[in-house]
Amino acid sequence: DTDQADFRRRMLAFIAEHPSDAHKRTCLTGHLTASCLLLDHAEERALLTHHAKLGRWLQLGGHLDSDANLPAAAWREATEESGIQGIEFDPTPIDLDIHTIPARGDEPEHLHLDVRFLGRAPAGAQEVRSEESLDLRWFGPNELDQIETDPSVRRLFSLAFD
Repeated sequence: DTDQADFRRRMLAFIAEHPSDAHKRTCLTGHLTASCLLLDHAEERALLTHHAKLGRWLQLGGHLDSDANLPAAAWREATEESGIQGIEFDPTPIDLDIHTIPARGDEPEHLHLDVRFLGRAPAGAQEVRSEESLDLRWFGPNELDQIETDPSVRRLFSLAFD
């Protein structure tokens, strides 16, 4: 759609402006990030993290840690943040998003240019909360109105469940 086309255009322009560091946290105006909406094995719910720093329910994901391989970074972040091993992962992005991260400590306000993927947990998977999260919880698409999240998470749920 037009919003996704705009995000794509802006991301490609950002990469062209920062060809050697668009994927690194040291690029202080912003940087690429990768995330994953992790579905349960039955594909009825998705695991969200109550993000400790941002105080909202979000999909799993984060910084690339200087690894410009976006699908690998999204899979790594989903595995680390969920504690779930054996995630089935589709390396084709399903969504793009650009959002502002507020200034915190020595870190100035900056952009996250997020490339988003879809994963599926193995049957019987048990999540384990990491220190980056206040909580982890599985949500069905009809439960999003009960939590504080943002439109981009709702968009991901629409893509995954419609």
